[in-house]
Amino acid sequence: MQKPMEEAKEAYSRGDYKAAYRLFKPLAEQGLPEAQHILGVMYEKGLGVSRAHNEAVKWYREAAEQGHADAQNHLGLMFYNGWGVSQDYIVAVKWYRKAAEQGSTDAQNNLGFMYYNNLGVEQDYAEALIWYGKAADQGSADAQNNLGMMYKYGQGVPQDYPEAMKWYREAADQGIAHAQYSLGNMCYNGLGVPQDYAEAMKWFRKAGDQGFAYAQGVLGFMYSSGQGVPQDYVLAHMWLDLATSRYPASEKEMRKKVESMRANTASKMTADQIAEAQKLAKEWIPKKER
Repeated sequence: MQKPMEEAKEAYSRGDYKAAYRLFKPLAEQGLPEAQHILGVMYEKGLGVSRAHNEAVKWYREAAEQGHADAQNHLGLMFYNGWGVSQDYIVAVKWYRKAAEQGSTDAQNNLGFMYYNNLGVEQDYAEALIWYGKAADQGSADAQNNLGMMYKYGQGVPQDYPEAMKWYREAADQGIAHAQYSLGNMCYNGLGVPQDYAEAMKWFRKAGDQGFAYAQGVLGFMYSSGQGVPQDYVLAHMWLDLATSRYPASEKEMRKKVESMRANTASKMTADQIAEAQKLAKEWIPKKER
């Protein structure tokens, strides 16, 4: 059975999903948990087969009940999102925990998230910290970012800015835009490190280049005021333009604040400078690090 599995994996790796599906399906039906898990992924994402969340749940469950950690985590995600099943945070926690206890970093981070947000379990920052820590120690960038946040705000642990900086940097170096923004914020405000506008600008720029609206808004402010960089109204207007178009609907007040900042910046610019800034914003392309 090893050869069919290898052929199936090779087909999947090269993007020939229809062939991969044909090869994985009989293996899954024979009870191989790895094949069942991958078949679940294919149904969830619509790879080589029509997307069908109920089928994804079926195959994830088959593999999860045999102890397959990734399938257990994915099954937890299906219950968390209500995909193919009724949304059920308690059941999601059950499957996250099974996978987390086997060492799945994604499941450990997910379980920490549930404890942090009072979803399916009673809110418990100390328990969230434990699970985020387990995942962070294994290199999970998302968990490292979450751990940095908890140390920054003293949630479940005494507030510790240097420790927050340590974890934010770990996550930022792996390309997490939110961590890059948070690292920039700490450098800007001198939290855990001496205040350093140039270093703050470096991290805000990394996050802004990925399309992180909050960082783009700060970049606009810093270019407008000349903090950490030479004052440049064109670049300030460009970043503020980008930020206003990227704030989520839930951040109406923040969008208004940035729009006001953009209008103030525009009042100091010539028509040609505004046109140049708008052109730069239109031509801007995000540089995703992950």
